[in-house]
Amino acid sequence: MLSPGPQPTSGGFLSLLHNRNFLKLWSGQIISQLGDKIFLVLLITLVVNYQAPAYLATSMASAVMVANTLPAVFFGSAAGIFVDRYPKRTILSVTNILRGLLVLTIPFLPNEFALLLLVAFLESILTQFFAPAEQAAIPLLVDEKNLLSANALFITTMMGSLVIGFAIGEPVLSWAQSWGKLGREFFVGGLYISAGLVLSWIRVEESVTTHEQKWQFIGDLKDGFGYLRKNKLLGQAMLQLTVLYCVFAALTVLAVGLAQEIGLKPNQFGFLLAGSGAGLILGAGILGQWGERWSDRPLPLYGFLSMAFVLLVFAFVDRLWLGLGLSVFLGIGASFIGVPMQTLIQIKTPPEMRGKVFGFQNNIVNIALSVPLALAGILADLVGLQAVLVGLGIVVAVAGIWAWQKGQQIVEESI
Repeated sequence: MLSPGPQPTSGGFLSLLHNRNFLKLWSGQIISQLGDKIFLVLLITLVVNYQAPAYLATSMASAVMVANTLPAVFFGSAAGIFVDRYPKRTILSVTNILRGLLVLTIPFLPNEFALLLLVAFLESILTQFFAPAEQAAIPLLVDEKNLLSANALFITTMMGSLVIGFAIGEPVLSWAQSWGKLGREFFVGGLYISAGLVLSWIRVEESVTTHEQKWQFIGDLKDGFGYLRKNKLLGQAMLQLTVLYCVFAALTVLAVGLAQEIGLKPNQFGFLLAGSGAGLILGAGILGQWGERWSDRPLPLYGFLSMAFVLLVFAFVDRLWLGLGLSVFLGIGASFIGVPMQTLIQIKTPPEMRGKVFGFQNNIVNIALSVPLALAGILADLVGLQAVLVGLGIVVAVAGIWAWQKGQQIVEESI
């Protein structure tokens, strides 16, 4: 593990349960992230009510998803600069309340598909402010010795909301529709507003740039990039997270073919993704409770090698139970990368730079998620699923070993 040094022993998740402000942040995260997933389901559900332009007639759902994704690629760093200049509690609360009000406007807008795309786009812009503020708030509320547990809990929640949110989205919206014509929008909007109110109760002490200081956007952006260039340890952590998200994005596409190989129907590929999500939750839970005891071990290296092993074996698997078991093991390996690296970034980033750093991280993560989505399917069609899995496994193993060796070199040079 790229360790910031020996860590004092923490009480795992138990110590976090006694931190009321952290519990408010965590509760707000749960409500907000469930709202995100159900909101996307709502958008896709509403598509049928709109008359699309001729050139979008067959891809309206895709257009909505693209509109909801683009701001994550283009506005992440800019949002991070803003986060450094204003109180985190205010940003966390206001962005959620504004998202809720935005959803509540949907029933009152003209029935134009362009306006639905605009709502999806604006909601995603607000999310870009919420994401780095949430990450930057964790170190303000949690002692350094408990950061590993806190990040494990947040990653567990993130994956849990991904699995649960999309699973319950349609049934919950159908139930909300029974309230009346506006039931679905009021339910989703209510989730966001509830999250905003919960987050407004957080009490946090922080120093922020005063509003009177000149806003130098380009200068702030350069400062953020320059800091990441100089701090090689942070750069390594970012790189490892990027590789991790690239693998998961590629598997989202490849899972359709994998499902057929192990005896599932193509539309049942979600079982494989759910298995990986369950493994990530399990691994994050293990790290959150006992990870501080292993702070001197190369956990990310173990994670990369585990994921590489799974990908290589996946290329030759044709049994359902083995495929699902490997998916869980893949998720556990992923947690051994994601949790320690996110913790390292928080520990090594000074408070005045956290918004910029986490905004930039939000950028590269979303790019890392987007590019493999476009390439993985094409490569599988050109050279075959088995060849892509073997190649991906080799790349992951090499990347993991190289990152570990480079990290050791950086740590030795800093001593």
